[in-house]
Amino acid sequence: MTDVGLVILRVALACVFVAHGMHKLFAFWAGPGVGPGGLTATAEYLTSLGIEAGTVMAVLAGGVQLAAGALVGVGLLTRGAAAALVLYVLIGIWKEHLRWGFFLNWVGATGRGNGIEYSLVLLGALFCLILAGAGQWSLDGRRAERAASRAMGRARTRGL
Repeated sequence: MTDVGLVILRVALACVFVAHGMHKLFAFWAGPGVGPGGLTATAEYLTSLGIEAGTVMAVLAGGVQLAAGALVGVGLLTRGAAAALVLYVLIGIWKEHLRWGFFLNWVGATGRGNGIEYSLVLLGALFCLILAGAGQWSLDGRRAERAASRAMGRARTRGL
């Protein structure tokens, strides 16, 4: 059952991060409540947070979310991809969410951003993947299975 849980966790995280990366890079799902999206809007937002080189950082932020999210989803290089996403989330907490406290802006109050609540949930899930790995139902799991099978084959031939 652990492997089923890891698949569910990976796919859920992949959906969140890939969607956010697509929004930042290509303005997918832009609209009310989400904002315009795209590189220009993302670069302007990052610059407003005091992050220099807004366009470069927008490409980097969206690229990390999209690529690492996809890698987590299929379970390839999962620990490294999850670590990259941890770094992304920590920067988001530091530069934006921490100043708003703990809770999300559930009532949609104007002039009030979202606290760290959701980011902590993401961090917890990402650290689970870093510590547990992607599980057997992943590309990482298949690679490990093949490597173990080859090692067993080599051990058997040495015994002859």
